[in-house]
Amino acid sequence: MLNLITPLILTFNEAPNLARTLAQLFWARDITIIDSFSSDETLSIVSGFPQARIFQRKFDSFAGQCNFGLRETGITSEWVLSLDADYLITDEMIEELASLNPNADTDGFRAGFTYCIEGRRLRSGLYPPVTVLFRRLRAIYVDDGHSHRVNVKGSVRNLKSRILHDDRKPLSRWFQSQQRYMALEAKKIVSADVESLGIADRIRRLRLIAPLAVLFYCLIVRGGVLDGWAGFFYAFQRMMAELLLSLYLIEQDFNAATAPRRQFADGSRQKAIEGER
Repeated sequence: MLNLITPLILTFNEAPNLARTLAQLFWARDITIIDSFSSDETLSIVSGFPQARIFQRKFDSFAGQCNFGLRETGITSEWVLSLDADYLITDEMIEELASLNPNADTDGFRAGFTYCIEGRRLRSGLYPPVTVLFRRLRAIYVDDGHSHRVNVKGSVRNLKSRILHDDRKPLSRWFQSQQRYMALEAKKIVSADVESLGIADRIRRLRLIAPLAVLFYCLIVRGGVLDGWAGFFYAFQRMMAELLLSLYLIEQDFNAATAPRRQFADGSRQKAIEGER
């Protein structure tokens, strides 16, 4: 089965993560990387892995990058393992991938995640399961708020082993990413029908509850207090992300409330100009 899988990775300035991720893909005959013109050591790291092919493409969306990788880079394998640069495949998952024997109706496999802070595994991670392995010709990516997801035609099964999510980029980079992600997430939540939203996004629509709720959930319900400072660090990160989202949602409330007044003022000014003419 391993000979039928091509890992596909998106990168942009992923030097703190990429070498560890690629090292665990030693079994892959071909690794396809879609890079958004990194300016750090990402490209030189890739050059150290002879089975890795790199393609540079200006970023438009995560789905756009992934679909380009699936369709325009010459991947010929039946299966694709789609990874972020901070996804670390464990030895247990390699063994499970090697032993897979999917039937004709199975077009994808979903993996759960164990979140890590500087290599320390947390019990309190909130990262949801993701379809990471799928038949290339039966899959297409779509954007979903700040993120993206793959749609496959057939059934999706669950993998038993988990992927480690271990992002070691500096905190300043995390803040920059979250500002961009949560602005997109706010637009998604505001524009969607309430009935189409999951329970988490419905709570987020309340503006004030989500930041405190996620802090309590990570530390107490999921036992993050038992992870020491790493658990507190992660819980505060999640609270800060939810607080940014709440601020963007409240900003949209302000914009919606002031839009009629701005239109009225603009209309009055236009009438005054026409009257002077």
